[in-house]
Amino acid sequence: MCETCGCNITPGNEHLLAAGGHLATTSSGHESVEVLEGLLKANDHQAEHNREHFERHGVLAVNLMSSPGAGKTSLLEATIEALGSDKRIAVIEGDLDTENDAERIRKKGVPAIQISTGSACHLDAHMVHSALHELELDDVDIVFIENVGNLVCPASFDLGQHLNVALLSTPEGDDKPAKYPVMFRAADLVLITKSDLLAVLDDFDPAAAGECVRQLASDAPLMTLSSKSREGFDGWLDWLGAQE
Repeated sequence: MCETCGCNITPGNEHLLAAGGHLATTSSGHESVEVLEGLLKANDHQAEHNREHFERHGVLAVNLMSSPGAGKTSLLEATIEALGSDKRIAVIEGDLDTENDAERIRKKGVPAIQISTGSACHLDAHMVHSALHELELDDVDIVFIENVGNLVCPASFDLGQHLNVALLSTPEGDDKPAKYPVMFRAADLVLITKSDLLAVLDDFDPAAAGECVRQLASDAPLMTLSSKSREGFDGWLDWLGAQE
């Protein structure tokens, strides 16, 4: 978790530090440490509440994490199209600003709640909790949470999800799991996206990317797919179906 850029304090948890919030004051001498620990503890408490809420309604919650531009929204669009009426999907979108991605999802006929994080480079459990109040979970089978594009901080905050899916796009380089181990170690599945570009980006080796993941002591499955051509998409859909 970043302790210098201010991303620990988000629009979702800042009320805890405001006047009257239970983290507004701390014992003398260790303020910064106590606040950070308190924010994480409060986040984890809220995340557990979110998870209980999902489970009470029989909803699978999947957190999508990646760098910006790795193809999270494109994956969601293709998944919505592929599943059709078989699964009822809702999406929670996280970005610093704009509703661009949420609007793309809504055009597919799926409810999408946009969370604008301001300066925060990740979602937290409090933000997700607020978004849940805008969804009719009894009408949903799967909630996808598209986290803010960032390979660092999103992996440090439990949102109440059941599964983490990390995307690694072929233009990024096959050594990203080694450079950003926290995110890929937290992943229950790693998707190598934009496989249609492998023919021209021949310096990306999916096997090398897989070896980087294995060196993190992770046994998460790896799949290579293209949301554009739908190559490898059946494997993703089968994996997703097996999680419910």
